[in-house]
Amino acid sequence: MSLADECGQAVEPLLRALVGFDTTSRNSNMALIRHIETYLASHGIASHLVANDDGSKANLFATIGPNVEGGVVLSGHTDVVPVDDQGWSSDPFTLTEKEGRLVGRGTADMKGFIAVCLAYVPLFLEAKLTRPIHFAFTYDEEVGCLGIQHMLPYLAEHCAAPRLVVVGEPTSMQVAAAHKGQHACRTRITGREAHSSRPEEGVNAVMVAAELITLISSFAAREREKGEQDEAFDPPYTSFNVGPIRGGSMFNIIPNACEFDWEFRPVPGTDAQEILNEYQRFIDDVVTPRMKAAGGAECGVVNEVWAYLPPLKADPGSDAETLAMLLAGKNETTVVAFGTEGGHFQSIDFPAVVCGPGDIAQAHKPDEFITTGELAACGKFMERLARALSA
Repeated sequence: MSLADECGQAVEPLLRALVGFDTTSRNSNMALIRHIETYLASHGIASHLVANDDGSKANLFATIGPNVEGGVVLSGHTDVVPVDDQGWSSDPFTLTEKEGRLVGRGTADMKGFIAVCLAYVPLFLEAKLTRPIHFAFTYDEEVGCLGIQHMLPYLAEHCAAPRLVVVGEPTSMQVAAAHKGQHACRTRITGREAHSSRPEEGVNAVMVAAELITLISSFAAREREKGEQDEAFDPPYTSFNVGPIRGGSMFNIIPNACEFDWEFRPVPGTDAQEILNEYQRFIDDVVTPRMKAAGGAECGVVNEVWAYLPPLKADPGSDAETLAMLLAGKNETTVVAFGTEGGHFQSIDFPAVVCGPGDIAQAHKPDEFITTGELAACGKFMERLARALSA
């Protein structure tokens, strides 16, 4: 049996171990990170952890081969979405095989990719790499890409400029060279409570929220009709959504508090910051002065951008894109509708694509699965990578 075959057989046991850690974003990922750290150490590979402020979570960075320019970063997030109130047919944190499908939370999104990366460490070591393979495994991607943002300064300083970053989100091993960005916001309104029969004595926070939501709707219409268009995406324009709204207690009480979540997904080339600035100017110049005049200094509006994903747009025909297609065995690239950490890597001039095993249609669902065939295809990617960086 060849070493590559041995690595392929190691994928499923490694995936079984990774799925067994409940790394739902609300939990710590440290047990899983320590498990990976121990595994790499057993192969003589040192890891560096970049922990969050309270030490409950960490990113892991490791390098195989010389830390010189021209290597490849293999990136994956370690957290998963909740399984609460989902109708699973088996324990979501126990890998279960069902007719060629490996079922478990995170199998597709995206512990399958991490398992393949780890399984092929012996092959990477045997290859005597002349350019490095880096691992960058992060926390809290599912709740705003928090871990990668904390890790970027370390990468910029300690990771020699790579030729390519591969974010292993599930794309069925297609090479995705672009995705939209995302800004997730929460707007909080503080008004003044009063009896509904005396509206002049209160400031209705829910009605202010409605005014701001109407403004967001106008942004959506403008971007749809006149904004940047990219036909590679569906829809081809910057889209907006308003989510949960919380406020008010009784129909006959003027509510003094309301908050709502909203987000927009800019296509590459859209000035997302100007959209946020326009929203803030309306709050500062129109809404807040009127509220304070009616209800006092305590009235006002605060908008918080609590999650941010830059758009990803690889340069067509670039060296990074060409290498990614070679490794994946593809002749063309595609785009994905979902966001990834790829844009964050691009923000520090690390060229990135998205390419990994599994189907995004299975992610976040009960009985999430990945096929053994997809994992095998990812293994072939790793074999080509080892050859490419040892040539």
